Amino acid sequence: MVYFFTSTVVDPPAFIYMGKDKEENELLIQYGLPEDIWFHVDKLSSAHVYIRLAEGQTIDDVTDDLVHDCCQLVKANSIEGSKRPSVSVVYTPWANLKKTGDMAPGQVGFHDGKQVKKFRVEKKINEIVNRLNKTKVEKFPDLAAEQLARQEREIIKQKRLEKEKREREAAEAKRRAEEAELRSYDRLKKEENMTTNKYDDSVDFRAVEDDFM
Repeated sequence: MVYFFTSTVVDPPAFIYMGKDKEENELLIQYGLPEDIWFHVDKLSSAHVYIRLAEGQTIDDVTDDLVHDCCQLVKANSIEGSKRPSVSVVYTPWANLKKTGDMAPGQVGFHDGKQVKKFRVEKKINEIVNRLNKTKVEKFPDLAAEQLARQEREIIKQKRLEKEKREREAAEAKRRAEEAELRSYDRLKKEENMTTNKYDDSVDFRAVEDDFM
């Protein structure tokens, strides 16, 4: 089971979700999408919270207000973090999560530490947590099917982009060939004109003059 929340601090509203327990968190880690941004309390046990962005968006498109919403939700769903006045929350693209066989359920590392961002939650803001909890919905999504469908859309997109690239390259090659042919034709015409305008030694101008005498 996955918990879904709606954040209205952005327009259109953003969808936030998190797993119910460690087992669910494992599935979310395994079957995430490229547009997913993962949030977790730094160095403490907590829920795994995700934002699902629109296709093509990146972590740089996440507003500060939306980050704050997610961080408040993460803090509120951390047994130890919820008791502390302030905590740090780390967040990174789903694709940057690193999972190895020796890790415990729900535990992850990172492929690239430079892609990990931090946000300091100075205190719990009940208004934010309550607002999000009012939108809470329990669902049982087929995570594997969603990931497969996303991969298939990406394959179709890449094929379309490759086709468009080949068409552009073919059009450019045709344009260059036509320009080269035109330059060759212009050069040939110039050479013909130069040949026509040359002095003709075969003409006897004296004979021509005699005709007028």
